[in-house]
Amino acid sequence: MSVRILAGGAAREAIDRVVPQLVADRVASGITGLDPDLWGEAAIEEASKRLGWTEAVAVSRPLVAEIVALREELRAKGVEHIVLGGMGGSSLAPEVITRTGGVPLTVLDSTDPGQVLSALHDRLEQSAVVISSKSGGTVETDSQRRVYEKAFRDAGIDPRDRIVVVTDPGSPLDASAREAGYRVFNADPDVGGRFSALTAFGLVPSGLAGADIGQLLDEAESELVYLAVDQADNPGLVLGAALAGTSPLKDKTGIVADGTHIVGFADWAEQLIAESTGKDGKGLLPVVLETGSPELSENLPDLQIVRLVGEATVSRHTEHLAAGEIVISGSLGELLLVWEYAIAVAGRLLGINPFDQPDVESAKIAARGLLDARPEPTPPVFTEGGVEVRGTDDVLGGVTDLRGAVEALLSKLGPDGYVSIQAYVNRLALPRLVETRDFVATASRRPVTFGWGPRFLHSTGQYHKGGPATGVFLQITADAPTDLAIPDRPFTFGQLIQAQATGDATVLAEHGRPVLRLNLTSDAATTALFDALRPRA
Repeated sequence: MSVRILAGGAAREAIDRVVPQLVADRVASGITGLDPDLWGEAAIEEASKRLGWTEAVAVSRPLVAEIVALREELRAKGVEHIVLGGMGGSSLAPEVITRTGGVPLTVLDSTDPGQVLSALHDRLEQSAVVISSKSGGTVETDSQRRVYEKAFRDAGIDPRDRIVVVTDPGSPLDASAREAGYRVFNADPDVGGRFSALTAFGLVPSGLAGADIGQLLDEAESELVYLAVDQADNPGLVLGAALAGTSPLKDKTGIVADGTHIVGFADWAEQLIAESTGKDGKGLLPVVLETGSPELSENLPDLQIVRLVGEATVSRHTEHLAAGEIVISGSLGELLLVWEYAIAVAGRLLGINPFDQPDVESAKIAARGLLDARPEPTPPVFTEGGVEVRGTDDVLGGVTDLRGAVEALLSKLGPDGYVSIQAYVNRLALPRLVETRDFVATASRRPVTFGWGPRFLHSTGQYHKGGPATGVFLQITADAPTDLAIPDRPFTFGQLIQAQATGDATVLAEHGRPVLRLNLTSDAATTALFDALRPRA
């Protein structure tokens, strides 16, 4: 076992107190044995068809040769650029796998028209596209497939030579893709999207891009024997207890990459944690942090820090252990599987079903309603510096300026609250928006999450609606300078992303969450936004 987990403070106390009971209850062997009873009677139906990820290494082995053969076939045809159209688990796992492996993959998990156009205009003649959707009905991936089909045909390229589909057997996409003559890879239907890193959803785009997926499976397999055994040093039990067993519960999990060779792991873990645990008014809020993030110096009692470190340096972090942090090291394949086990364990400790996502659909329904009805936009309460200001009445009542609106939102934070920044924009054009996270964290002195929309709707979106009602929400949208039609659909990408943003804000408001919506109408508006969010000197 090369995964090492060290912990101090409340996390260490939780491990010492909780793990013996998990061992006695045979939780580890129960998970490996596909026992759906571990999470209570209400979870049995869902859990009975969502534990296939424990067998993913063995099930996925035959895929490796098939994926590598297709990669060589595509390269022989001059295809050197792989694009992934996917959302949630379908995109987050391939992103961390390829970034860690140092191989290029264009991840298109956006409906912003500018971002879609950037992908379409990038080496189309040398491109193949993986359309990845478990349900086969995801509106984002359906739209991406349609626009690439048209682009290929317009360029004189047969889409059948360039589009690869990953989906569950029997899904609507499975049937239509086979009828169209596309290459189809079926994933295990008994694996939920966020647990699918080691299935076809993680392996097909990563392998086609050039990642060593055989080695990834080897790494995961090396950890299986330790995860299956009911013993005190089982890393899945240890990490699950440290995350969800503290008393009182530290219900925010700050994940810091601090010397690890793995690139972007926290972004993958964010969905796994939030969508698995954020429901029934409970949950663990994942917060992606950097080594210099403001939260690390605040000593927040409800924030559990987890540092991902290099294998050679794990024992050198004594000062972090003294501060009550968790320090963990391992290879990517090992850690993917360890965290999946740990979050399944965390669900048992929290008393929730870690395999459903009851609140994800609400935002989708609201967005579809807006696309069908196409109402006129709600006028802004006011506009300042090119920023249109909208929001819930409890935030904007009596507010007349942009900074005042931000301060009014932050005033709604309770002692156990958090801020969620949600940016429905072209992140290739506005990458600096991520800097606003630290601005708000400094001003609020509370944990702050940052998500690109609509990507986060398939990640932390479940927690925001189903978890503890302690969040306040800053939504940032932007007028698209250029729109893009979606073939054979009555709406454009620009209309789609605006409907997704408006629908999500509406559902949050219906759940009683304070929402501030800021729409950028010009380049100058970005400057005004930054000025309003920077902490006062």
